[in-house]
Amino acid sequence: MTEKILSEKNRVVRHSRLELIEHWAIAISGLILLATGIFELPVAKRYYIVTVPGLRWTADFITSLYLHYAAALVFTAAGIFHLAYHGMRGETGLLPKKGDLSASVTVIKSLFGFGQEPPMHKYLPEQRLAYAGMAWIIILLIVSGLIKTYKNLYAPDLSLAVVLTATWIHNICFVLFFLAFLAHMAAILLRPNWPMVRGIFTGKVRLDYARHRHALWIADLEKTKEPLIPDRDLRCGKV
Repeated sequence: MTEKILSEKNRVVRHSRLELIEHWAIAISGLILLATGIFELPVAKRYYIVTVPGLRWTADFITSLYLHYAAALVFTAAGIFHLAYHGMRGETGLLPKKGDLSASVTVIKSLFGFGQEPPMHKYLPEQRLAYAGMAWIIILLIVSGLIKTYKNLYAPDLSLAVVLTATWIHNICFVLFFLAFLAHMAAILLRPNWPMVRGIFTGKVRLDYARHRHALWIADLEKTKEPLIPDRDLRCGKV
């Protein structure tokens, strides 16, 4: 377990370096896949994207395709590693739990001033639901993408029905992935979620914030860890 309370610094380790690498590998390669997938359509010239400095290549289908394949390789490898690594370690904190849907409604209402948010574990219920939804989208993107790639590279005479089915699934999941990305960005813009942004880059969040919003998680950490150094920073009012 990499989670650790750093009382002297008013921080708690939320994500390990490996988890950060996983996150950014999937995020960056996913954005490249979105962009190159669009550029493979005849839109770069039509909407003058090629006139933007450094983006003349966007009108070249082959360049976009090769970049798409390269990003897909990273995206697929990171996704498989994520499932295998955390599965073998028995880490299930992000898997949906019974009652997450109703709890998500309560949390969302509290963000807009309706009611009070209950104490939470490391992950909010809507994060677990979003994770499950995104996982299915990614799995379908990878499988359908592999079928399309196999057809392009090795089997040009592959069944038309299979190719069309894979293409439709890939295109639909492309749209869903983009919408999920927008929803992810929108969630970050909500003020109560701002302190979590630090964790995306450093793996750490403020301890006082975690105690307030993720009290159940901090309580579990304090039960399993050795006695902590007094929170001198908190007594001095530092954040």
